[in-house]
Amino acid sequence: MYTIGQISEMFSIPVSTIRYYDKEGLFPDLERQSGIRKFSEREVEALRVIECLKASGLEIRDIKRFMEWTTEGSASYERRKQLFETRKEAVEEEINQLQRTLDMLKFKCWYYETAIADGNEDRIYEMLPDRLPPDIQKLYDNAHH
Repeated sequence: MYTIGQISEMFSIPVSTIRYYDKEGLFPDLERQSGIRKFSEREVEALRVIECLKASGLEIRDIKRFMEWTTEGSASYERRKQLFETRKEAVEEEINQLQRTLDMLKFKCWYYETAIADGNEDRIYEMLPDRLPPDIQKLYDNAHH
């Protein structure tokens, strides 16, 4: 069993946030001993899932709904799976967008390194849009699609 302070430290989450999660019903089976919250491995795992769903862009009200589904047992497996499928797709799209952003940043670093070395952009303009060095071309292409 863990105290709220230990959980706060373990997850680097403020105690106030954990209290809020509890108030919102995200820990339906949380034990209290003399009014003090005692977190079991069940709540630790629930917090991992909560933080995952939150990081994936899900709002607390939707996380709360998910946690309610977990109390329904096998009747809600399909809904729970679909929620994770949807979040997975959203995160994959975000990763793709971030990769395009990163590729643009890398391309522009190369662009300005080359312009600085040459003293102008003439050689770069001659290579654009499809005669860049192969590794740079991949960055350029991904950043522009």
